[in-house]
Amino acid sequence: MKAPLPLRDGVAPSYLWLPAGHWPDLLSFLVQRFPHVAETVLRGRLERGELVDEAGRALACSSAYRPGSRIWYYREVPAETPVPFEEVILHRDARLLVVDKPHFLSAIPAGRHLRETLLTRLRDKLDLPELTPVHRLDRETAGVMLFCLHPPSRGAYQKLFEARQVEKVYEAIAPFRPDLPLPRVHRSRLEEGEGFFAMREVEGEANSETRISLIGRLGELGHYRLEPHTGKKHQLRAHMAALGIPILHDPWYPVLTEGKGDDFSQPLKLLAREIRFVDPFSGEARCFSSCRSLGSFP
Repeated sequence: MKAPLPLRDGVAPSYLWLPAGHWPDLLSFLVQRFPHVAETVLRGRLERGELVDEAGRALACSSAYRPGSRIWYYREVPAETPVPFEEVILHRDARLLVVDKPHFLSAIPAGRHLRETLLTRLRDKLDLPELTPVHRLDRETAGVMLFCLHPPSRGAYQKLFEARQVEKVYEAIAPFRPDLPLPRVHRSRLEEGEGFFAMREVEGEANSETRISLIGRLGELGHYRLEPHTGKKHQLRAHMAALGIPILHDPWYPVLTEGKGDDFSQPLKLLAREIRFVDPFSGEARCFSSCRSLGSFP
């Protein structure tokens, strides 16, 4: 279903399905559904016409509760700290937009990041309301990322990732371990730990695989080439930490660093350097490389 609200400053509207149940009116449901939001805030949004139905009609506090329908709205987040780094366009054609993402910029809206995200920036700057990501990078990771300009084509590119027909090369700075033989292929089973954010290695059949090699060394630090064969969440960060060489300035691995917030002074030393694949439409071999650097050590 097409959204009844347009993009606003690059931000797409959100929607909420109304579940089966009985409430005297829409406001009563919203108060119960969002107990962390003051009733005065919800009432104010309805009185200002900020919530609409599937036809784009403004809803009121007294609007009937209609189970099975959807209400649309623009999500609100507290004031966001501007990310002082810019993305770089590497390539654009009728279907693909390839972007060099900076550190600290979330790929898509999530949590407390809404406008300060790569997708929102691109939709707004390039006037591309239908732009969608083909894959994702962590907020802390910089480098090459693919977007699709033509919605019907997105599935074909995503299938390349699902079929492991995309070659990805990352670079990282981490401690050097003279006793760790390299290159090596590290395989393990990764599952979400407590809090459902950080990943951890557990016993069981491996579901993640990364080839790790050493590019160079400077003192106690190493410059590594990482080639993931699978695409589990935080895979590279979890694997490097498990090997005793956590990526420099990682706020999550091997332990959570509290209070980092919007400190932009120490970017994670992880870069999505290169991506290769055969285009499913043209049959052309594609290769895109980041123009960024991990900088001098550290």
